[in-house]
Amino acid sequence: MSDRFDMAIVGGGIMGCATALRVAGGGMRAIILDQGDLGQGASGVNAGTLSLQIKRIKLMQYAIRGHARWESMGAAVGYHKSGGYTLAFTEHEEGMLLERQTLKREAGAPITFVSPDQVYENEPELGHHIRAASYCRDDGYANSSLTGRYYRKALAAAGIPYHERQRVCAIEAADTGFEISIPSGPVRARRLLLASGAWLKHVAAMIGVTLPVQARINTVSVTERAPTLISSVLGHATGLLTMKQKQNGTVLIGGGWQGDGSPATHSAGGVNADTLVPNLALAQYVLPALSQLRVVRSWTGYEANVPDFLPLAGALPVKNAFVLGCVRGGYTIGPYISELMGDLILGREPELPLFDPMRDFSSN
Repeated sequence: MSDRFDMAIVGGGIMGCATALRVAGGGMRAIILDQGDLGQGASGVNAGTLSLQIKRIKLMQYAIRGHARWESMGAAVGYHKSGGYTLAFTEHEEGMLLERQTLKREAGAPITFVSPDQVYENEPELGHHIRAASYCRDDGYANSSLTGRYYRKALAAAGIPYHERQRVCAIEAADTGFEISIPSGPVRARRLLLASGAWLKHVAAMIGVTLPVQARINTVSVTERAPTLISSVLGHATGLLTMKQKQNGTVLIGGGWQGDGSPATHSAGGVNADTLVPNLALAQYVLPALSQLRVVRSWTGYEANVPDFLPLAGALPVKNAFVLGCVRGGYTIGPYISELMGDLILGREPELPLFDPMRDFSSN
């Protein structure tokens, strides 16, 4: 591979692919390198929830714009705007819900508070335990398993090459750019973007940069197909449940319950019965009809984060090197924050501020 690209991107998830499309639109020649298949890491195995009610306040404007990007992708990514409820069942949860959702509404999310009777009117199959609830008309979901197919088609249309199943072995940095070693041969580029999610810490170390990246191993489950039980995205005030029924009748259950594994071993992670069982029990408490359905599959996926749970998005202390990733809820904001990163790399002023990857994390 003797060509020298304007930018090499390590990581073929939403953020890597969307940034490649942005810089290509600005005239740069980009190439994407991924250790697996495009969009099949965290971008392809998450629950696909697009809820403003579970986003951090500092990221609300990014999430609102991210929602708009998903809506524009439409059926190609299985986008569906269903509206969503966040539920509280105890006095403590009610206080938590009121405080958090009020702040998120003040940050721009179209959240309203509704009575339990209003929830039951729209979702009659829910268990009659609800004490308080909030609603967001813009909540919905996409089909994360379509991520790779969508971006593979978009990259091909833009003429952007990508190499799948090519784990980066080493990166050499010089004043003129970077040489990235992969099994099929070296790739040379003037600029480098690291967008490798849970593996960012390992890859950044190749260019002498230390990033405080941690990884969660989130569990997702899916049931067999069933008649319509719920029409909205559901969440819990604690954040320990997300649930939706897809158009094919299956019910998708998440909530960040932890499985086993470590990015350091390059393993896919595994389901842990000790956390799977309470995840499913909470889902059944919310929707009793789940007791009549079989869970046909449970799986895990890595979610990278740093101590303040905000993105790493900006320039690294190595000439022409950048990083993007490490944020809870990155699926929602991914398409939009990637545009901002692309603009930064192109020398444009991003519409919203990015997040200095070398900021001080000591207070978190």
